[in-house]
Amino acid sequence: MAKRKLFKYAQLQLFKNVFLPINRLDAGDFYMKGKWHDKYFCNTHPIVVELGCGKGEYTNALAQMHPERNYIGIDFKGDRLYAACKTASDKQMKNVAFIRNQIQFIERFFVKDEVDEIWITFPDPQLQKPKHHKRLTSPDFLKRYSKIAKKGAVVHLKTDNIPFFDYTVNLLNELNQHIEYLSRDIYSDAPDDTVLGIKTYYEQMFLAQGATINYLRFKLNMS
Repeated sequence: MAKRKLFKYAQLQLFKNVFLPINRLDAGDFYMKGKWHDKYFCNTHPIVVELGCGKGEYTNALAQMHPERNYIGIDFKGDRLYAACKTASDKQMKNVAFIRNQIQFIERFFVKDEVDEIWITFPDPQLQKPKHHKRLTSPDFLKRYSKIAKKGAVVHLKTDNIPFFDYTVNLLNELNQHIEYLSRDIYSDAPDDTVLGIKTYYEQMFLAQGATINYLRFKLNMS
């Protein structure tokens, strides 16, 4: 492992805005589950979660735009989270937290109705057929989200991957999930939208390669 990555992993332990739960199937619920409002944010503001937050561009930018909301970014890559945590720490942002863990364990971190909104930004599309269940918009993951989010919670998806986007749209229609807005080229359809105009590290790379960005907003209403 490169020395720079080792440095970031070590520094990650020092940030007060990051939580590092044990990543095991038998680890049990995380101690902050159901306590984010009381023990960390010290307010009752809505909680917004970004899945696969990477370097935290969306989590931190949204938190700056909306100080009346709380934001939690989740990612497993420690070197990426280091950048996210450092940005939030340097800017002394009090409405931001990060969790280093795999998203498949998300039910360990939140109780029912604790999450108000979800962002999924440029996830691994997992295009190989045996990996369909690992897609962050698969039925298995949507069920996980429904166990922590309020009924009718809004979910946002941004991706450059057309097959993954089509898969998600078709699945949502099959499951009767209400799609509020859909764009296959968000920067042409909504060029002045400040929220959708936030660009992640990977998004900038995709745009430089000539990709168009797909965006989808739907309400989670799983039975």
